[in-house]
Amino acid sequence: MSYYLFRGKYSNAALKSLVDNPEDREKAAGEMIAALGGKLHHLFFAFGEDDVIALIEAPSDEVMATCALVVGASGTMSAGSTTKLMTQDEAMAAMKAAGAARAAYRPVGG
Repeated sequence: MSYYLFRGKYSNAALKSLVDNPEDREKAAGEMIAALGGKLHHLFFAFGEDDVIALIEAPSDEVMATCALVVGASGTMSAGSTTKLMTQDEAMAAMKAAGAARAAYRPVGG
């Protein structure tokens, strides 16, 4: 499974609803992600550009896209982004592959 960082901004209507009737959004998000075969590791409320930051583990990019589409289509978020993350082992494998592929690359002006 892969890891993803989701960052989102609540819509004005969603923020009003959360103030009027506070609810556990971690539970709601976790249930939807689990139904698709993934796992919500953490959901944080944040100050700054984003209202929510979540660390999600999903079996595929398609599942993560499905999660983002469900949330986006609900009108809950006014903006959001998803970043695919790599484990240290995956990064090390990429570094080794880059070392091997370096000979096949011609840099600009080279």
